[in-house]
Amino acid sequence: MKKVLFATTALIALGSMAAADVRLSGYGRFGLDYNEANSDNPTDANYNGISETTITSRLRLQVDMSTETDGGVGFNARFRAQAESRDNSAGGATFNGARFGVTYGGLIVNVGNIIGAIENAPGLYTTGTRSAGTGIDGMGFMSVPLKGINVDPTSDNYLSAGTNFAWDAYSSGGVGANGIEAIYTVGGFTGHISYSDDNDATGIDPVTGGTTFVSDGLSRGAIMLTYSFGDYYVTGAYQAADNAVTYTDVNGRVYDQEDGQYFLAVGGQWGNFGAKLAYGSNDIADSVTIEGNMDIGAASNLLVWINNTSVDDALLDVANESAAGIAAVAEQLDGTAFGINYQYDLGGGATFVAGYAQSAADDNNSQFQAGVYFSF
Repeated sequence: MKKVLFATTALIALGSMAAADVRLSGYGRFGLDYNEANSDNPTDANYNGISETTITSRLRLQVDMSTETDGGVGFNARFRAQAESRDNSAGGATFNGARFGVTYGGLIVNVGNIIGAIENAPGLYTTGTRSAGTGIDGMGFMSVPLKGINVDPTSDNYLSAGTNFAWDAYSSGGVGANGIEAIYTVGGFTGHISYSDDNDATGIDPVTGGTTFVSDGLSRGAIMLTYSFGDYYVTGAYQAADNAVTYTDVNGRVYDQEDGQYFLAVGGQWGNFGAKLAYGSNDIADSVTIEGNMDIGAASNLLVWINNTSVDDALLDVANESAAGIAAVAEQLDGTAFGINYQYDLGGGATFVAGYAQSAADDNNSQFQAGVYFSF
């Protein structure tokens, strides 16, 4: 009886999937990660309790659902389940926030865990690599020319510097921006606008016990325009933001790395060769990335990128009181970084990936990864 019930339930589920177009997809990746910045030797200056060599891995399952009305209006939704481990810190499987979409002709309107206009800009990440960065897991995506400094607003500490990801993007492990966006494509032109607005921060008044206003929620608005012609593209993106975490020096200058940041890129493919030039700017730094890639035979690709970042001089001046607390972290960004990524197609959706990256930091700046990526 149990077998009959199971078979009947399975047939009903399959029938529903066929009618509503429910699709499962995803990928797995795993490999070795050597990171010179890690150390499990307490006598080292850069001790953080993490071994230099660890295993990096991720398993992602994606569910896409869609249907279409008789009038040609499409409705769709997407969510993911994901489990990953980096630096010997394994996370349990988590579901992310859903994204809902409506499509008609060349127009797409999404709400919820949106893509984000800057995130969707061609040329923001490396071209054609499995991780969209270098190696198995992207290795910090150092090639992205939008840099920033992570600030702890509760203590005014400057924790780390690197690619800041200070824009709305589809989140695989969280609720995402919970915003709204519109994407329109006609011919070779694509326009994308996005907007999100976080809730205000509130707390409990220690005297009255009632709810107390703490701060306004972060809001972001962004636009991206791109034009593709044949194997070439040119793109530009801009973001304005309110109520982001800022740093104010003693001279009254406010550094807001989320407001007024922009990105420009141009790239193309010439037979077996490809190239890209990308530029990003915000209050913290100006950054340029040059990238080139080459197909080697029918199954291999080699990609090389170089990034040069110029941090605002005032943030690097340790003699300047306004920069004294931030200079050491800002120096991690200032200078030249580079990376190499190699991929070999094993067939059946599997790819061998190896990558090396060196950051702009003077010490402990080398990282190497090698492993396998397979899609399903």
